[in-house]
Amino acid sequence: MNKRSFIKALALLGFSTGSIINTKAKTISINDLDFSSPDIWEQMRAAYKLKPDYINLENGYYCFLPEETLEKYIQHLRDVNYHASSYMRTVQWENKAKSAAKVAELVGASPEEVVLTRNTTESIDLIISGYPWNKGDEAIVSNQDYGSLLNMFELAERRYGIKVKKIDIPMHPKNDEEIVSVYEQAITPKTKLMMVPHIVNITGHILPVRKIADMAHTHGVEIMLDGAHAVGHFDFNISELNCDYYGSSLHKWLSVPLGCGMLYVKKGKSQKIKPLLAPYQLDQQTLLNLNHTGTHPVSTDLAVIDAIDFLNKMGIKRKEERLRYIQKYWSDQVRDLPGVIVNTPLEAHRSCGIANVGLEKVSPGDMAKTLMDKYQIYTVGINGSGGVFGCRISPNVYTSENEMDKFIEALKEMSGNT
Repeated sequence: MNKRSFIKALALLGFSTGSIINTKAKTISINDLDFSSPDIWEQMRAAYKLKPDYINLENGYYCFLPEETLEKYIQHLRDVNYHASSYMRTVQWENKAKSAAKVAELVGASPEEVVLTRNTTESIDLIISGYPWNKGDEAIVSNQDYGSLLNMFELAERRYGIKVKKIDIPMHPKNDEEIVSVYEQAITPKTKLMMVPHIVNITGHILPVRKIADMAHTHGVEIMLDGAHAVGHFDFNISELNCDYYGSSLHKWLSVPLGCGMLYVKKGKSQKIKPLLAPYQLDQQTLLNLNHTGTHPVSTDLAVIDAIDFLNKMGIKRKEERLRYIQKYWSDQVRDLPGVIVNTPLEAHRSCGIANVGLEKVSPGDMAKTLMDKYQIYTVGINGSGGVFGCRISPNVYTSENEMDKFIEALKEMSGNT
């Protein structure tokens, strides 16, 4: 079978898009939703198969797929399985490139600046491990950064003899300049690279990353952004952030199947990074030189386009507004309660769907356990990481005000504010 015939066969086997209605699960396609209706978000719930056992407020780890994307993903699995090696030896790489280009378009990058990885950790570790370090070079990170990424910097310290300096991000900053200043004060003539969270994973704090990047570049320091929770969560254009490197997990807020991330490297910078794994062809002059994946679940690559199509039909700005609304809906009602500590800034532009809340007299672990056991609300406790004590609360577009009312009442009871 030649390539043209093969691609035609894939289309006949279900690689084309279309409306899916799963009547058995009582879910509907996003094409059937009326976004002009006042009850649009109640309609949106019908696009997901929701587990009735508990209220899921832990979408930060993994945003499970709406049924429409899931059914298309399952069809991709069937199609790849049906064609087997013939798929892997013909259109695998072309389709992966199409998916990466779709992600690049979504985030406002050029196709040659983006590749697909397995997750944020892999994306950023590729940069840390391959950076042209010299003994004595310095890097700047924060205590609120993701633990695995901090571990990779510790490995770099051991391997290359660099020094990693940690700063504390102000949890409730007075202004952007306070945050920028904390990073700037850590810079020395030996500083080469700075890792900054676009959004802090444990608190939902969105940082003024453009201002931080502009400042860093005036000192000759490159900036790498951890955007694990950013893509598909809120609207931004990566070319406007002025960053050099960017990693994200697409199985979080974009709702791609598990095991998919992206790496962005600003055009012209990939050749300075040494590949962690030898690619099929050595010394490629593109970002693919860093992107050796071996044999991997290519069905996930195909589902990236389906997930982006779903998001585009919803509208990223509409999604951002809903996520910010539902977060502010609950956090504003408990922020001033005695015994309740909200670890996320008050200003609307400094957060979106994620926030963190703690109780003065209850440990985060006990808080999460009580929420689940007594109130059937699932979340995750953050016990001191980066100085944060509380539960990360991450609703999604299918989350209702009624569900958040139950969470608010649970917090009031647990803190003695009833």
